[in-house]
Amino acid sequence: MGALFMGNKPALKPAEKCALVMEQFLRLLHHCGMDAKDVDLLNCQGPVAERLILDADVRLTQFTGSSRVAERLSEATRGKVKIEDAGFDWKILGPDVADVDYVAWQCDQDAYACAGQKCSILFAHENWEKAGLFEKMRANASTRSLEDLSIAPTLTVTTQTILDHAATLLNIPGAKLLFGGKKLEGHNIPEVYGATEPTAVYVPLKEMLKEEHFDACATEIFGPFQVVTTFGDDNVSDVLDACERMSHHLTAAVVSNDAAFRSTILANTVNGTTYAGRRARTTGAPQNHWFGPAGDARGAGIGTPEAIKMVWSCHREIVVDEVVPPGWVQPKAT
Repeated sequence: MGALFMGNKPALKPAEKCALVMEQFLRLLHHCGMDAKDVDLLNCQGPVAERLILDADVRLTQFTGSSRVAERLSEATRGKVKIEDAGFDWKILGPDVADVDYVAWQCDQDAYACAGQKCSILFAHENWEKAGLFEKMRANASTRSLEDLSIAPTLTVTTQTILDHAATLLNIPGAKLLFGGKKLEGHNIPEVYGATEPTAVYVPLKEMLKEEHFDACATEIFGPFQVVTTFGDDNVSDVLDACERMSHHLTAAVVSNDAAFRSTILANTVNGTTYAGRRARTTGAPQNHWFGPAGDARGAGIGTPEAIKMVWSCHREIVVDEVVPPGWVQPKAT
């Protein structure tokens, strides 16, 4: 929509598994009055779309998806790309514990709503663990079911991939399964999709930071899965180190009303969209907020007028200089 708002003629290439949804969305726009020629829909696999981008006169590609494909497009288009790619979204719960039921509910929403496509890792101050937060999260997750679609199939990650990732993390010293880690039962979801219980794996922070473990802990699983760890007052710097080492800085949350703690986290992190305060969340892509990665010149924002202008227009200056003064005399050449 941002491309249209700025007067462009976009060619829309959705992921193959959800192309039907995008087709119906375009038909809705047609019904609402959009000219059928305003947007082209390309339902194909990646190599076909790449040929279009390289062979046609495409001035800009805005890409949402995996970091691997984003890097390939950056090279193929010689930089004519804006990226809203993978983000390992983190959430930090500060030392000031209050409103535990609300925070537990929001943690559940962030990790498992919409089939679990939001929060990837939770850093909880040890005070929250003592307050029973993890038990409340487990209780909230247990209420999710296929019957009311509070848990749903994942299109891009299979059940086995999720279970294998959990097994990898559970091999880390001190790691433990907080809840989930099982296949959903009583359904006919094809094996090419994912169907697992909402899952949380605890990994000790000191082990997470080790070179041999960090990449596994910071691997994004686009499904109902999160990594959980705890920290104390004396190792806030370790949490900041973990956040900085993550390769893509998309969304984040700092759950704290402690001004000093919150300022420390915000001053030392670079995520594109960061929520702060007791109600902070990592809910993705709100239409009234900037949503995009930070720390990368290719980063594409979506949602706000500023983001739309940044991605879908370019800077121009037209200098009008019309009137030659009466009696002008040609000066000496310079």
